[in-house]
This record gives sequence, C-alpha cells and structure tokens, in this order.
Amino acid sequence: MSKEKERDELHRAIWQIANDLRGAVDGWDFKSYVLGFLFHRFISENLTTYLNKEEHRAGNLYFDYAQLSDAEAEFGRADTVKEKGFYMLPSDLFVNICRNARTNPNLNETLSNVFKNIENSAKGFDSEDDLKGLFDDIDVNSNKLGGTVIKRNELLVKILEAVNGLQLGNFEDNTIDAFGDAYEFLMTMYASNAGKSGGEFFTPQEVSELLAEITVVGKKSVNKVYDPACGSGSLLLKFAKVLGKNNVRQGFYGQEINITTYNLCRINMFLHDINFEKFNIANGDTLTDPKHWDDEPFDAIVSNPPYSTKWDGDNNPLLINDPRFSPAGVLAPKNNADLAFTMHMLSWLSTTGTAAIVEFPGVLYRGGAEQKIRKYLVDNNYIDTIIQLPANLFFGVGIATCIIVLKKSKTDNKTLFINASAEFVKAGNKNKLTEENRQNILTAFKERKNISYFAALIDNADVAANDYNLSVTSYVEQEDTRERIDITALNAEIAEMVERQNQLRAEIDAIVSELEGVTV
Repeated sequence: MSKEKERDELHRAIWQIANDLRGAVDGWDFKSYVLGFLFHRFISENLTTYLNKEEHRAGNLYFDYAQLSDAEAEFGRADTVKEKGFYMLPSDLFVNICRNARTNPNLNETLSNVFKNIENSAKGFDSEDDLKGLFDDIDVNSNKLGGTVIKRNELLVKILEAVNGLQLGNFEDNTIDAFGDAYEFLMTMYASNAGKSGGEFFTPQEVSELLAEITVVGKKSVNKVYDPACGSGSLLLKFAKVLGKNNVRQGFYGQEINITTYNLCRINMFLHDINFEKFNIANGDTLTDPKHWDDEPFDAIVSNPPYSTKWDGDNNPLLINDPRFSPAGVLAPKNNADLAFTMHMLSWLSTTGTAAIVEFPGVLYRGGAEQKIRKYLVDNNYIDTIIQLPANLFFGVGIATCIIVLKKSKTDNKTLFINASAEFVKAGNKNKLTEENRQNILTAFKERKNISYFAALIDNADVAANDYNLSVTSYVEQEDTRERIDITALNAEIAEMVERQNQLRAEIDAIVSELEGVTV
C-alpha cells in the first residue's frame, strides 16, 4: 500500500472514531483522551519493540516483553530508563490494558495508576522533567466522561478499543510516521472545529513546513532549532521532516505558557519518535521568564507567537535593561507584544542562523514604539524578507498574516518583499497553501530578485525613507487586472459604426420618400 493510501486509511479511521464518539465529550476536551491513549499505545509499542530487539540480538529469539510477568520484567528497569527515559511493566502496556478493559470494573483507577507509574519511572533520572505531568490533562475520573464510574468506564473502553483498532502497522516498519501523523490529523480536525479556543495552539502543517524550509535553505543539518511559543510543537517537528531528525544534531527546544498545550507538545515529541534527550520543552512565559538562557543561540528559529497579546512592557522596569530588548532602546507596547517576541528571537539567533516568524500585519506599519523597533531592525540590516501570506490560512484567524525573516549575516543591505496573498486554494471554509504555492514562495525567497507583481528587492535606505513601513503592498506593485482598452481602435470602431448608421438612415429616408410618392 502506498504512503498516501496508508495515510488516507488512517485519517478515515480517526474520523470514524470522532463520529462514533461525537457528543460524548466536547471535541477540544475530548482530544486529550484520544491523544492520551494514542500516546499510551505508542510508548507501549515503542518500549516493547526496543526490548524485544535487544533480546533477539542476544539470541533469545522467542522473547516477548508483553508476555512477561511484572516480577520478571523488573530486572531491566534502570538501564531501560537511562536509554528510553521511562519504563512500563508488562501489566501496564496498552495491549494488556486493552485486552482486559471490558472485564475490569476498576478500569478508571487502573489507567490512573498506569499513568502515574509511567511518570514515576523517570524520577531521579535525566528524563524526569520530560515525563513530569505528562498525563495531567487525561482525567479518567472526570464527570465529563459520565456521572458514575460505570458510565465513565464504558466510555473509556470505547476510546481504548477505538485507538487499539487504528491500523498503525508494525511499529518498527511504519512507512508514514503513523503515530505522529495521527496526532497531526487529530489536532487539525479538533482545531478546525474548536475555532480560536483550540486553533490558536496549532499551525497548519503546510505553513509549518514553509517556515522550516525558509530557515534551512542551503543547509543539510543544523545544531539546534527553537520556538519560543511552541504550542503543540508542530513547527519544531517540521524540521524532522525537512532535514531528518538526526540532522537536528543537538535537538529541539521550545517554550509554551499554556500548561495543557505544553503537555501536548511533549507528547507530540514522543509520538514523532524524538527521544527525551533530543528535546527540551519548557513551561512558562518566554518574554518575562525565558527558560533556555544556557542553550542559546539557535541556528533555526520558527514561531507563530500569539497575535497582539498583552505583556508587562514598560510596567516592568527591568525589561528595558534586558539584553534581548535593550538594543532597540524601546519596548513593544503593553497591548501588542508581537515585536517583543521578534526581539527575543533575534537576540537568541546565531550569527549564521535564520528566524522565520508569523506576525500580525499591524507590526509592519503601526507607529510609536513599534516603528522605533522596526527602525532598529532595518538600520542594523536584520530583516531579510517580508512575506505577505493569504488570508484565512489559520484556525480561528481570518485576516492575512505575514512572515518576517531575520538574519544577522546578510550579504546585501536590502529587504526582499514577497506578495504571496494569491498563493492559495480553497479547502472547505479555509484557504490552504498547496505544494506549488509553497514552492513559488520558497523559490522567490531563494532567488532574491525582482519578480513582476510578486517580489521586490528594496534598498534599506528606501525603506527608511518610507518611515520604516514594511507593508509588502508598499513595495510590490499590484497587477492591474482591469480590462485594457485601446482608445484608437475604439474610436475607429465608433466612427465606423456612425458611418454605417448614417448609411442606414439615408437608405431608410430614401425608402420613406419613395413610399410617400406612391398614389393610392
């Protein structure tokens, strides 16, 4: 079966799960249960495959970890946690929980203990922080699942069996990164239905891929990638697709302020088979409490930070002296933190790195402090490219956004403007970038030259003369699609019509005169 067919089958099955369980729990809340059990299945199969391979390599060809007793399995705990970051006894494996689910009157408590056991297995090891609180949003005793234990367990059985029924193939020879793809499809499906409340945590895959591709042009590998507002991690993980996860040598770094989404991001890392030592995802406010001071600078930074969010700004007297913000001499407005994120990313960008940031369009032209920050960025030649995106690409956001690309080591003193507002196709009630659309944008970015009605390479002096306005439409001429009229040809056509009209009138007059001369 082709990759595309496998993926279509998987998406169809996930969609069926959603339909079968529709109405039981609100969709955006319900995703936590589906994703949680998907994650439980993934790490169960991941661990079992790993241990079975080790034993088979040692000559124990009939070894099957899932068939061991818990007592027999204890011998390998410490070494396995050091390698995989966690441990599960056979009785806690997804396959064994699922097998006994229908006959287990205490299923909710069993699952609660399983999740605690997984987290506790990492205590005292390097992976402790990566596992801590990972299952906090999967409340198997919640009244959302039912008013009684029996009702809750009935629904838990349905979810378990539905996730168990997903055709994800043998873990070791998946051809489509099935678990990760299932996660992405679920997030897309729930985000599109949840609107802003859910969609703000998820960037469409094709936009994520474009951002990753922009930051690694000309590179086959990078040291570290970073997203200061990482949401569910979809942007970071596109580097695994674009470069290959082994070509992100020192790993994936991110910070997320929302605890639920922070947990989703860590789960997403595991589901894409990124081991604990290759990612560092932190929880907290990036602008006032950044967690990766010891890890910067980063070679590639991608982000879709919250639009026009509030922050401390000049209410906090310490921020103007923060080395991330002080170079501009001014702080982003308290009601619009967009350029505070931009300054943060610029500060943590390596000298040979690239940052690609999705921005609210107002940052390109608003006055006041934002204009002063743009002046700093342009005068110091940090802005490489501004890309105008189509409207209605993002969940819960109908406006047209843009991408600001930053570099610290440019080879010219110019800014490239790309108007990609028409690069989309309709997909339901949203717009979407196709592969062709994405390649058109990427090619213009790479070629860095003037393209009629699409791209303009502008001297920074001209941007300064335009009051540091960075709106793409100020520099890229829009094509006049109105019908062009040849006045000379039109006049000739009118003259011909008039002459013909005069001839007809003369002929009519002659006929009338002839009729009047006839005697009745």
